[in-house]
Amino acid sequence: MRIAFLTAPEGVEEIELTQPWKAVLEAGWIPRLVSTEPGDVRAYRHLDKAGRHSVDDVVGEAEDGDGGGSGPAALADGFDALVLPGGVANPDALRLHGGAVEFVRHFVDAGKPVAAICHAPWTLVEAGAVSGRILTSWPSLATDIRNAGGTWVDEEVHVCRAAPSTLVTSRKPGDLDAFCAALVEEFGGHDNRRG
Repeated sequence: MRIAFLTAPEGVEEIELTQPWKAVLEAGWIPRLVSTEPGDVRAYRHLDKAGRHSVDDVVGEAEDGDGGGSGPAALADGFDALVLPGGVANPDALRLHGGAVEFVRHFVDAGKPVAAICHAPWTLVEAGAVSGRILTSWPSLATDIRNAGGTWVDEEVHVCRAAPSTLVTSRKPGDLDAFCAALVEEFGGHDNRRG
């Protein structure tokens, strides 16, 4: 399985990128770092600069509807599941990038599982993917999730299997063990259902 990790060029919470990445590798799957710009992404440990991570794939701007087979939807077709790491600046930048939002929306609409932690559900809100769904996040997003038609819960990890796709969500870095276990279970179950 190929797993996309979508981040902005700067502001991703490093542990929320590296620990799920390690879990995906240990499951025998292929993680790929997708961003809105080529090169490296700058990770952070809270507000302190951390490591740089090489971008594998670049999500372009939203397609103009010409059906030419390129753009965010075509890129998303090459993956089986999506991980959205948090950090405050990361999802805030992604939700302003039309191509990133379309990329996320395509996973949800295609019924592919998505895992989002901390502030990452902001991107799900922007993609119109939380209405009628139950999820968790960093507590400051609760009102945004409710305003978008979702139900916010204060849980270490929450798995919502409502159609069209499974959402695995967690609140913060302290929830990463539960988050990683749930995403591996859900992504693996999705792969088994496909095969």
